[in-house]
Amino acid sequence: MARHLTQRFGKRKVILLGSSWGSMIGAHMAKEKPELFCAYVGVAQLVSYRDNATSWSTVIARARAAGDSATVTQLEALGPPPWTNPRNFGIVRRAVRKYEALNIDPTPAAWFEVLPQYATPQAKADYTEGEDYSFLKFVGWKGDGMASTMDLYRLGTRFALPVYLVQGKEDLLTEPKVTRRFFEAIQAPDKALVEVPRAGHDPNGPLIDAQRQVLAERLHWRCN
Repeated sequence: MARHLTQRFGKRKVILLGSSWGSMIGAHMAKEKPELFCAYVGVAQLVSYRDNATSWSTVIARARAAGDSATVTQLEALGPPPWTNPRNFGIVRRAVRKYEALNIDPTPAAWFEVLPQYATPQAKADYTEGEDYSFLKFVGWKGDGMASTMDLYRLGTRFALPVYLVQGKEDLLTEPKVTRRFFEAIQAPDKALVEVPRAGHDPNGPLIDAQRQVLAERLHWRCN
């Protein structure tokens, strides 16, 4: 795809940007074929299953502080990762969204148009079931899914191209402390870490603005 884009737009290289699971794929692409890319921009960067497993303890601490006994009970029943039940990740993911929402700017409604047939309680329940089903591959039945293979430290922290990480300060899934530690280990021709207030794991206005700023300030000359 990257080669096709360079040919399609008459460029020597293209910008590689990956967010969340895409950031794990993007980091591998940047290591394998750096000559195809001006730079790698990682948003809500995944680092490793072990390092990013801090979400459970962080969210349960937030729930306890808030007196949210229902969420505490639910998360305590799961126990800390690693898990063998793929549904566990979805339960934590929804708790993450709940507590991130208290401190972030909401995603503008205009970004998504939900058709009436997908706004019903049944449609929302079906979406949740579908999301949980997707975690079969991510978590696996024995904790041996794709997540178990994630480890950017093992992949190597030396990059042959610039690396820019954009991180929501309120991200409870890929937490800033984890991203910051990985960033400090990176060796690259140029690197920057942008921590974004009022932003969590999922896209919102501040997070998109920060990505635009990185592209404008760091990359305006690299892909010409």
